[in-house]
Amino acid sequence: MSGFNDRIIAEFRANGGRVETAGFGSSLVLLHTIGAKSGVERISPVMGIPQPDGSWLVAASAAGAPDNPARYANLLGHPEVAVEVGVGDTIETIDVRAEALQGEARDAGWAQFTRRSPGFRDYEAKAGGRLIPVVKLSRR
Repeated sequence: MSGFNDRIIAEFRANGGRVETAGFGSSLVLLHTIGAKSGVERISPVMGIPQPDGSWLVAASAAGAPDNPARYANLLGHPEVAVEVGVGDTIETIDVRAEALQGEARDAGWAQFTRRSPGFRDYEAKAGGRLIPVVKLSRR
């Protein structure tokens, strides 16, 4: 894990899910995945958009890289994961099941990311022809 991610995770946990670094605010969740090949647990700070049904959407944007991030393969290989979310001044860890959205559901989910942060449009342009996956994390 990068030093930057380590700092973001520490700040997230110390401040009940609020991260002032880079202006993230309360938009992040900590996604716990299991390596698809290694079986090693990994933690990634990612934007998580809460949904009315109690789930969260996360995007496999990789900042517009030409390939999907490793965490996307991890979610496909091991969809039963956990997410840490800020609840008031505390952190709650919730067991979730990951589902890659397809078609119109994916497009509607992606639109939530681009409305929330224009940087996601930049990622889309940088990604070239790669369709950035959107994953729904539902409580289990």
